[in-house]
Amino acid sequence: MRSKRFLAVAATAVAVTLGLSACSSDSSGSSEGDTGTASGEYPITIEHALGTTTLDEKPERVATVAWANHEVPLALGVVPVGMAAANFGDDDDNGLLPWVEEKLEELDAETPVLFDETDGIDFEAVSDTNPDVILAGYSGLTQEDYDTLSEIAPVVAYPEGPWATSWRDVIAINSAGMGMAEEGRQLITGLEQEIADVAASHPELEGKATMFLTHVDTADLSQVSFYTANDTRAAFFEDLGMSTPKSVADASTGDEFSKKVSAEQVDVFDDVEIIVTYGDQALVDSLEADPLLSQMPAVANGSIVFLDGSGPLGTAANPTPLAISWVLSDYVDMLAEAAGKTNAE
Repeated sequence: MRSKRFLAVAATAVAVTLGLSACSSDSSGSSEGDTGTASGEYPITIEHALGTTTLDEKPERVATVAWANHEVPLALGVVPVGMAAANFGDDDDNGLLPWVEEKLEELDAETPVLFDETDGIDFEAVSDTNPDVILAGYSGLTQEDYDTLSEIAPVVAYPEGPWATSWRDVIAINSAGMGMAEEGRQLITGLEQEIADVAASHPELEGKATMFLTHVDTADLSQVSFYTANDTRAAFFEDLGMSTPKSVADASTGDEFSKKVSAEQVDVFDDVEIIVTYGDQALVDSLEADPLLSQMPAVANGSIVFLDGSGPLGTAANPTPLAISWVLSDYVDMLAEAAGKTNAE
């Protein structure tokens, strides 16, 4: 299911690729469905939440900041000159998530400069890579961050809100920022087909109302903390043919990507059939032993998928251009197992 936000960003990507914003006199009759890059006309303009970015020519040196933006150029065969180091989910402490490492090996490429973003954007390190463009379509950039980065090179920021860009929009807006909007659209189409094929092999997932709990503190189960439908992890369930529970949808007003509900109001989640969260069997045992949370149908039925929040699998549950293919089969198998328990008595 394509979000309205994706359609808007895709339309922007099409417009900048065809040079429509700069060449309104073009009477070629190109439509929104025609995303060919044959015109190759510059400058192109990209509008986003933090401003308007103009590219005078196709960028050659691409840098990325923040989570996962480097996966777009890598998926399109372009190795960034610099990108953010992985600071969680890295299984061998080399600053690279396994799907990124595999892609670099496939491209026979050296590891780019890795920016340490433990304490925020390292502006000096980014500047030292001498980029032609900086991609940040999925990020939490502040206006100040954006303005500082813009002194280094043109910056492509998120289309609407911080940390709320869907995987489709990440590809659409970042590929537009590389002058590769058509290639980005092809990447989206390919991933959509891959997702559809895997989901089709598990028809038991169809329509299952699923919520994603945030990291649960077993020492304090007085509240239920969950990701709203604005978060990419929760939104991905609909890509798999599952559904957003009405309780979660009703709580997903505004731009917040997570919310909390008192455990005393846990009956609001009676419409939740499957729970996904970070943790292990000990977490499940704690939920099942809790007098309030154990009343949730998903908990009572054991319809819980628990992920290692510090490992690659848990990290990949946040869908990104390269992680989707890496995790899809295993993740769907886990969801299907939970779906099989939803009718337990």
